[in-house]
Amino acid sequence: MRIVVAHNRYREAQPSGENTIVDSEIAQLTAAGVEVLPFIRSSDEIPSMSKSAKALLPISPIWAPRAQHDLSRLLTEHRPDVLHLHNPYPLISPWVVRTAHRHGVPVVQTVHNYRQVCSSGIYFRDGVICQDCKGRALGVPAIRHRCYRDSAVQSALMATTLAVHRGTWRSVDRYIALTSAIADHLRDYGIPDERIVVKPNSVPDPGRPAPLGDGFLYMARLSPEKGVDLLLDAWRRHPVGALGTLRIAGDGELRHLVEAAAAERPDVVYLGQLDRAGVQAAVEASAVVIAAAMWHDVLPTVIIEALASGRPVLGTALGGIPYLVGADAPHEPAGTGPAENASAVAGGGGGSPMPAGIGLGEAGWVVAPEPAALAAALPVARAGASGLTVAARARYERTFHPDVVTKQLIDIYAGLARTPNHV
Repeated sequence: MRIVVAHNRYREAQPSGENTIVDSEIAQLTAAGVEVLPFIRSSDEIPSMSKSAKALLPISPIWAPRAQHDLSRLLTEHRPDVLHLHNPYPLISPWVVRTAHRHGVPVVQTVHNYRQVCSSGIYFRDGVICQDCKGRALGVPAIRHRCYRDSAVQSALMATTLAVHRGTWRSVDRYIALTSAIADHLRDYGIPDERIVVKPNSVPDPGRPAPLGDGFLYMARLSPEKGVDLLLDAWRRHPVGALGTLRIAGDGELRHLVEAAAAERPDVVYLGQLDRAGVQAAVEASAVVIAAAMWHDVLPTVIIEALASGRPVLGTALGGIPYLVGADAPHEPAGTGPAENASAVAGGGGGSPMPAGIGLGEAGWVVAPEPAALAAALPVARAGASGLTVAARARYERTFHPDVVTKQLIDIYAGLARTPNHV
């Protein structure tokens, strides 16, 4: 089987879980005997482009002529079975779907965000969930609020791109939804069920879990949508030392809040940006991993890393987080209000009754993205961590292990190659 993997890499200065996942997926497919033809562009190429190439950048999200030419040549020469698209912006463009179809090659896309509808891709603006562009022919609110790169001009270009390519996205042969919440988002966008497959990402198996550590680990970009300020507010509602240690890893615009908390309280430790070995060491030192997202986070990789190491997760009941921890309830479409979504999963999972507002899943707990709710859940999670370690590792092995996920992906390719459904 021969697969083209198309991806526009995010800038290396901005750590990207999506870049890491694409690299990992290529390696796993290659190890499984699949011939992978990478069609990769990088946003780091932009500063060194010629003046003529830079002049075309404003239209490249809509139609990137150089990328279409190069892809057409690749498809003609190698005649692949499937093109697998990840991020097309800004140097590849969704037009690659049309180019592939013109060559008779079916297209799979993994949906890593909400950019079929939202110019920023995250349904989050000014500290709150925002879906003002949902259902509009043109995302005028995104232009007005400068949602893409804080630029009205670039936001207008992205909003126009999404409007132009609405038909392109609806012609994709198979969508890979990383969680059930993304599947709901795609259905709401008009994609029929038969074109959607739920297949999560994976992370490498770290091996037999180390003995449970103590305290909590938060590891994410330190930005408003990731909820580090929510976590710090909840943590301060407990006496110093009452919950063990809170370790925080990552970097971003809210770093100053974390550094101030670490200076204020000895039970808060700022670890900075970690490499792979540092991530694993931080996970093993902790008992519970926290995912405090304030947006409909698609698939926080840190949760899968936690499960792989037998660490349960305390998360907000938004986006893909309930799916990842195995919260035992139907998932609401992206856009459901925080309180309603938390209520939907509360009490799931069986076992001892949970305090009101705390949902118990197979491998962790979910709560509304509110300081009081998270504060109430922290001692519950600390007390219950040892009882969920085996279940956390079992969920990883069953759902997120590379062997499981790679087989799913190859099956998707094989089925699509046999029964293309071009539009």
